[in-house]
Amino acid sequence: MKKIVFGALFMLIACVAFGADVDGKWKAEMDMMGQAMTLNYTFKADGAKLTGTTGPEGMGPETAISEGKIDGKNISFVVVIEGMDMKINYKGTVEGNEIKLNMDMGFGDPTPLTLKKAQ
Repeated sequence: MKKIVFGALFMLIACVAFGADVDGKWKAEMDMMGQAMTLNYTFKADGAKLTGTTGPEGMGPETAISEGKIDGKNISFVVVIEGMDMKINYKGTVEGNEIKLNMDMGFGDPTPLTLKKAQ
């Protein structure tokens, strides 16, 4: 019985220590001025560091994310849109096959997004 409890405790600590599983492709749907838009995200975790790309589906090359961080199930990153002098801050939580993000473009209220693991 002690071995089972110890094993379960070790697995729980390991999951918290290594953070959430965000590696791979994710998609979010949002409304952009009355038009449905799919946003693609590709993430790669390396310890507490998060790298990857994002961009609207079918609208050219994706943009690299920067300042990516993972802390348990919490993630954050920044996307800088070159040529528009725009910095978008993202913060959220990983919840299984979903990531709940707030996208803050620096004006108005942050936009909530739900990313789903791409198949």
